[in-house]
Amino acid sequence: MTLQIPFDNSYAALPEGFFTRINPKPVAAPRLIRFNDSLARDLGIEADTSDPTLAEMLAGNRIPDGADPLAQAYAGHQFGGFSPQLGDGRANLLGEVIDSAGRRRDIQLKGSGPTPYSRMGDGRAWLGPVLREYVVSEAMHALGVPTTRALAAVETGEKVFRESGALPGAVLTRVADSHIRVGTFQFFLARRELDRLQALFDYTRARHYPQASTPGEMLAGVIGRQARLIALWEGLGFIHGVMNTDNTTLSGETIDYGPCAYMDRYHPQTVFSSIDAQGRYSYSNQAHVIVWNIAQLATCLVPLTPDQDLAVEEFTKLVHDMPALIAKYRSEVFARKIGLSRVRDGDDALVDDLLTLMQQDGADFTNTFRSLSDGAPRDQFTDRDAFDAWHARWQARLKDETDPDTVMRAANPYVIPRNHRIEQMIAAARDGDYAPFDRLMTALASPYETRAEFADLTRPPLPEERVQQTFCGT
Repeated sequence: MTLQIPFDNSYAALPEGFFTRINPKPVAAPRLIRFNDSLARDLGIEADTSDPTLAEMLAGNRIPDGADPLAQAYAGHQFGGFSPQLGDGRANLLGEVIDSAGRRRDIQLKGSGPTPYSRMGDGRAWLGPVLREYVVSEAMHALGVPTTRALAAVETGEKVFRESGALPGAVLTRVADSHIRVGTFQFFLARRELDRLQALFDYTRARHYPQASTPGEMLAGVIGRQARLIALWEGLGFIHGVMNTDNTTLSGETIDYGPCAYMDRYHPQTVFSSIDAQGRYSYSNQAHVIVWNIAQLATCLVPLTPDQDLAVEEFTKLVHDMPALIAKYRSEVFARKIGLSRVRDGDDALVDDLLTLMQQDGADFTNTFRSLSDGAPRDQFTDRDAFDAWHARWQARLKDETDPDTVMRAANPYVIPRNHRIEQMIAAARDGDYAPFDRLMTALASPYETRAEFADLTRPPLPEERVQQTFCGT
């Protein structure tokens, strides 16, 4: 058998209205770009990568045995404006498996053709965003950040048409703990379909928060996961770019790597997304936006409580306490980045003063932190005297630490998927050259390890290489 997936589907058993059953739309000439063998083993999937028909299954031309294909329904706030119906406009949930750790995981095709939720779109993806999501999601996993994963990427042999013209098409096979979003809850609240809202809560609680017995306890669990996730993003200089409520998961995973990017030069207001004209989802604003998004989830959960006035009071406090929780996680993340195993009074100021110097001098985010243990940090700055003064304070603090270099090397990556390298990789792939893609994947598999053969991938972009904007794949 070309592809054996031990499906154990549960979302497909939910009531009518949660999704539309629909098969992927076949493509002309599927060809396998890459298959994630290690992830497949974790999922209990058997695949023969030498068999050309594998690409047909991963492109949607053939449906694997046991699959129950569907497009999920959801709503969402997009840049603050509410859309009562969004849904999987170019994705198809094939089904679920139980992985080697006992977790239930979704297997979804992205770019698999139009669905009833496509809103006049073609339901396809072009090669660039598929490769971007493959690289960045797998890098995030290696960096220790909760994220969806990439199981496979396939060329379709067809062109898709965007503003820039005809582009090569592709399909990504995405794996997630689930694709349940804040917007999934908003979908049913907007319709006042409280029975289905209750069914969604029951399903989500059982799947992700079995220890929770009430909506408030599940809300607290979601807040904890999302607060930690945002702190991890900040610690990597990562900017999601499109933090709509339909891109905020109940599982606490990073999802949808459309216009995402990593900072080179540090500046807290950095924005890359071409559609984020107001900077709503800038680097420093992500911690504020996630609180707003979670407040929308809290609103959805109120009708499920026996005493709604009491629930409003409870949920309001949980949401209002969320910024302090994010700050706590951020303090821990950045303390480790400067070699501190635990946070003490004054450590936040030490970190913030370093970030201020980095902002003033346009220092590279990743390389500056890595150089604290693995290089010459002074060389990252133009105002050397100011850095020397900070360095003296830092060294005095490190006297209380036993092994700060080890702490820093585990917290500060040597290599990240830099924007200009991703763009160069995509440009090469459009010409049929996947060597830069393969090399990035090899380097990013062990991002904290110093390897001289990948030193060029640590270089910040030259002026002519700088990526000013990133784009969604729709």
